[in-house]
Amino acid sequence: MPSSHQAANAWRVLFLLFLANLFNFFDRTIPAIVGEPIRLAWNLSDFQLGLVGTVFTIVYAIAGVPLGRMADTGARRKIMGWGLMVWSGLTAVNGLAWNFWSFLLVRMGIGVGEASYAPAANSLIGDLFPAHRRARAMGIFMLGLPLGLLLAFFTVGAMVEAFDSWRAPFFIAAVPGIVLALFMFFIREPARGAAEAVPLSQEPIDRPLRRVLAIRTFWWLTLAGLTFNFATYACNAFMVGLLMRYFQVPLMDASLATGVIVGVTGLVGLTCGGWLADRIHERYERGRLLFAAASMLVATVCTGYALLAGRIDVAVFVVVFSIGWLFSYNFYTCVYTAIQDVVEPRLRATAMALFFAGLYLLGGGLGPVVVGLLSDYFAEAAMLAAGAEQLGEAHKAIGLHNAMYLIPASLLLTMGFLLQAARSFGHDARSMKTGMVEAVPA
Repeated sequence: MPSSHQAANAWRVLFLLFLANLFNFFDRTIPAIVGEPIRLAWNLSDFQLGLVGTVFTIVYAIAGVPLGRMADTGARRKIMGWGLMVWSGLTAVNGLAWNFWSFLLVRMGIGVGEASYAPAANSLIGDLFPAHRRARAMGIFMLGLPLGLLLAFFTVGAMVEAFDSWRAPFFIAAVPGIVLALFMFFIREPARGAAEAVPLSQEPIDRPLRRVLAIRTFWWLTLAGLTFNFATYACNAFMVGLLMRYFQVPLMDASLATGVIVGVTGLVGLTCGGWLADRIHERYERGRLLFAAASMLVATVCTGYALLAGRIDVAVFVVVFSIGWLFSYNFYTCVYTAIQDVVEPRLRATAMALFFAGLYLLGGGLGPVVVGLLSDYFAEAAMLAAGAEQLGEAHKAIGLHNAMYLIPASLLLTMGFLLQAARSFGHDARSMKTGMVEAVPA
């Protein structure tokens, strides 16, 4: 495909989208880092801690569908700009919460704000870059995920210690997001389908949701996203707590170690993975998805071993788990671009909104709360097995460790769904191209 289909301002806009994505994940990660201080301050259970992530995620998923449809028909820069303004402002309000329920209510508002961003940004990238460069562009965009996590895990613990309050990070995080929101309104958007080899039909699309849901590959990729997000949100929500309780690591060190596991690994995984996925795609039609499936196998083995090894040296745990998490990041560059390969340009924001709804409603939404419930259950079992009469921190440590086995189990299911998606990918990708040609009048 000729390079002329790439927008002239593609890299500048991509950098802005990357920065917004970074603050998206920074802001949503703060509760996971300050979870232990909040748990002790308000005497919460792991189920309640998990509920914070689950309620946010469910609201995010539900709001994302209409906002994604708006991004397919309206100005994407305005949707992203106002969304960023809302979630950044409410992040500051989160620091004023006086109890668990007020904290939860504000998180719901933040979920609505953040839901505006991903579908519009993914749709915009599809129009900025031609197909043979999208995995690399998506890899750069998704670097906001590990860098946002890395920045959060490396700084939030220090903020808590410096100000002696878990509230401080919420106030600090709001400032750069509000400033960045102003720049969003000045993005010069390309026409929809501008990066495609085939001109885009201007005819209105009939029954857009049904057309997206008729794509078999999309269904398998959504199932893969569901199980993958279950694992990632469970990990992000409870890894700091696991290191503090089970391995007896203090908050700041646990936060830094988690930053290595979920942040540093993503820098390598997304940059190298995006480049490698594009190279494989040039040779093999189903190469991206098979590469993603193989990566999930490595991730399953490494994370499973790290947990099965028990109370090993914390450095060994971090290294082994990190290797698995590094390979897991190939999911983003392979799957997000595969969706764009099977969905026509005018439906991409809608498709991504539906995809995220599956990811977050039944994946990310269930991950924290199910692990939290199991953690409480296994903690009670550990207390009874020890013959104790009162639930202690040692029992809660065992309970959380046992519940985290759901992470490698979910990654293994993700691998299976990706293999199924690879089987139907070729047919659906060719059908999308054929449909675009037939939709354009001669």
